Amino acid sequence: MYSRAPVDRSADSDGSAGDDRPGLGCSHGEPPDWRVQLREGLRSAADLRRLPLAPEELEALAEVTAAYKTRAPRHYLRLVDWSDPEDPIRRQVIPAPEELVVAPGERPDPIGDRRHSPVPRLTHRYPDRVLLYPTYQCAVYCRFCFRKESLVEVDEGYSPRALRPAYDYVAAHPELREVILTGGDPMMLRDDHLAEIRRRLEAMPQLRMLRLHTRVPVALPQRVTPGLVAALRGRLMVAVVTHFNHPREITPEAAVACRRLREGGFMLLNQSVLLRGINDDAEVLRELFQELVYTLGAKPYYLHHCDLTRGLSHLRTPLERGQRLVDDLRGRISGLCQPTYVLDLPGGEGKVAVGVSAVEEHEGTRWILRGRDGRRHEYDEVLPDAADDR
Repeated sequence: MYSRAPVDRSADSDGSAGDDRPGLGCSHGEPPDWRVQLREGLRSAADLRRLPLAPEELEALAEVTAAYKTRAPRHYLRLVDWSDPEDPIRRQVIPAPEELVVAPGERPDPIGDRRHSPVPRLTHRYPDRVLLYPTYQCAVYCRFCFRKESLVEVDEGYSPRALRPAYDYVAAHPELREVILTGGDPMMLRDDHLAEIRRRLEAMPQLRMLRLHTRVPVALPQRVTPGLVAALRGRLMVAVVTHFNHPREITPEAAVACRRLREGGFMLLNQSVLLRGINDDAEVLRELFQELVYTLGAKPYYLHHCDLTRGLSHLRTPLERGQRLVDDLRGRISGLCQPTYVLDLPGGEGKVAVGVSAVEEHEGTRWILRGRDGRRHEYDEVLPDAADDR
């Protein structure tokens, strides 16, 4: 089992820690800010040569790095055990030749973002909420990203002019309650840009919540500054949905970032992706989900089945394996720690829960349910004689 590094309460007050590893950062003990973390990390395919990769591995990666973006901050690279080619952090961020192997049925736009985009930089898939893309740039380019092809094609940063059609669309739809900032990673924006987006949205009276989907607390926790928190605080309820996939990502710096978000009054949730050879193990998932709650204060929200993104068959688990893993955790961990296992239907038809059902038989008011002890239990509904609530 991979174990999370213990949270060191003696870390610098801003969550930073130094490292004098050649090629990966500054002198020991210096607490770099988030911009330094980006500069001293992996910024392009050429920077792979600064990492402890074998020459034959670098040669094998040339084609895939020409096809897809490569980036990782210094903080995230420090989590890699370079002596282990199957290290779960390494496999999430270092390109692999298998990404160029497209299996039948895989798609360039697996969840139908484009099909449901009535105007640029916006997706409207569900009735009461929309996705807004203020930037298409990320702190870290994950190898399993379902938008990896879009991020290569678009590659645009923040542009108030480019967002105008999206703002107009939101203003014209009174049924909307949430705007979800995604991309790209919205926390890569400057504080003043985030504040401007918040002000534009909170001026629309029908909106109740601003949600941010971000990998920053995982890969670049130094970016979560008091200024970022202040930029997001306003009339709207704010939810930050993080993306931790493995317990080793739960670092002292991540704990500082998440505490800062909680103390800012924000709701903290997490989405993980089930990935073959990375977290498809019941003990790894148990530790991840428990530490999300008990260390970070983040509710595990969804466990996503890996989408039909092209070139990801080497990271995709069978659905039945995911069901067994989630079912194995039922009753072993608190309900607060248990996410919903979901599949995003191809083409943009939305998420469906794919966990194992406890219902084994049902006829009229009689139900047969499988308990956490594995045994079948009878349950007879007691209802008013004339009740028909179906």
